[in-house]
Amino acid sequence: MANGMGTQTEAAWPLVLAAAQANRAGIDRTQPKPYAIDDSGRLTPVTEGDSRALLDWIPGKGWISCLPPEDPRTPLLDLYLPIASGHTDAPLTVGHLGQSLDGFIATTTGDSYYVTGEENVRHLHRMRALCDAVVVGAGTIAADDPQLTTRRVPGPNPLRVVLDRTRRLDDQYGVFNDGQSPTLLVCGESSNAAWPASDQVDILKLPTPEGKLDLSALIAHLRGRGCASIFVEGGGVTVSGFLEAGLLDRLQIAVAPLLIGDGRPAIRLQGMEVLGDCRRPQQRIFRMGSDILFECMLTTAGGRSTDVTPSAGEGRPDIARII
Repeated sequence: MANGMGTQTEAAWPLVLAAAQANRAGIDRTQPKPYAIDDSGRLTPVTEGDSRALLDWIPGKGWISCLPPEDPRTPLLDLYLPIASGHTDAPLTVGHLGQSLDGFIATTTGDSYYVTGEENVRHLHRMRALCDAVVVGAGTIAADDPQLTTRRVPGPNPLRVVLDRTRRLDDQYGVFNDGQSPTLLVCGESSNAAWPASDQVDILKLPTPEGKLDLSALIAHLRGRGCASIFVEGGGVTVSGFLEAGLLDRLQIAVAPLLIGDGRPAIRLQGMEVLGDCRRPQQRIFRMGSDILFECMLTTAGGRSTDVTPSAGEGRPDIARII
């Protein structure tokens, strides 16, 4: 198996990459159109009803699979085609955390290698390949020194964005000097910007209202750089910040069959006194090895909340086994 991927992924992932590449290249998004994949691995438009069609572009929705539900490539396409559909007129920001059953992303000492399994780790690399920028906080860099590249899967490396409000990181970490991909270091306006002296790293200074980086200003800056799809990969404080600011369109939480007991928490928001005031977003559920991925849709294409109230009248059984 190449890169540890099974036959299903080997067949489906190049199609997802081709969809993302075609979208970035600027297909005609105003008209519905079926697409096939040519001998070079690129998507090419075909006429309606062409048996070679694998994907449809639907205005306002993005890429839709033409494959039947029983096709083994369908689950992977279902998960990743919406991410490959982000563009400048319909940008997308996705957050992700991997946590234990009891809600922690690391132990009390910061050990997080790895809470989730290999399948979810590859998922992170696929998300990086589909997004224009990957965002992490200074704590993630200090704890894990991640490369934030796509070395486990085929696909381009994203712009690496490191949030370090007080400039506590130095230039020893790989993202600042490995040359694998450009890095944007984001800090507060009053922080020291003496380093880095490198053409691999740009520095962006942002306002810090109430002692926090202005994340809305960061999103605006990244959109201005052409980053239509942004992946907020961690850690818990960073993802929670984007979520609390209402800047996430989707939130992915991978839950591992692991009990940590105490440690660094995943999502932490201002608490509600009444459950009816808590968010209950629409969701999709995927299995990744022994982990379960919840993908929560937080906004529609028009920016509206997708929170729902559970109802027994939705045509779903009371109990259904998904694994």
